Amino acid sequence: MDTLDKLDRQILQALQADGRATYEQIAEGVGLSASAVLRRVKRLEDAKVIDRYVALVRPEAVGLALTAYLNVRLEKHTETHKRNPMDLFRASVVTWPEVVECAALTGDMDYLLCVVVRDMGHYRSFIMGTLLKHPSVQDCKTSFVLDRVKTTTALPV
Repeated sequence: MDTLDKLDRQILQALQADGRATYEQIAEGVGLSASAVLRRVKRLEDAKVIDRYVALVRPEAVGLALTAYLNVRLEKHTETHKRNPMDLFRASVVTWPEVVECAALTGDMDYLLCVVVRDMGHYRSFIMGTLLKHPSVQDCKTSFVLDRVKTTTALPV
């Protein structure tokens, strides 16, 4: 989708604030009919501007009290018969339920993981039993979240 007009942006803002808002509620806020909002939302979905709809769950409410950010460095050299370390790591990380976000980085470290676990024991088990045992992982450095100052999934559209 090449351009988003003012109404598209208002619709996206409304959906990011409340993904369960009805087309009528959104229409009231943006000054369109519900059917016009429906058509625009469908177009935004078809163009993959809207990726998906989800429920946001508070980690603490489901017993996941510890959040950590891990900088991960992978091995740089590999034998020719082995898969690329980055491909191997990416294939594994998508299967680890503790990892809620993984981003490839520039700089000294290769990846930044956001890990959510029950407690320090769960964290230790993940680090020692999963992450550091991975054949591509050379090093990791952890920072624990003390307080969430801002948490949002809404983009500034």
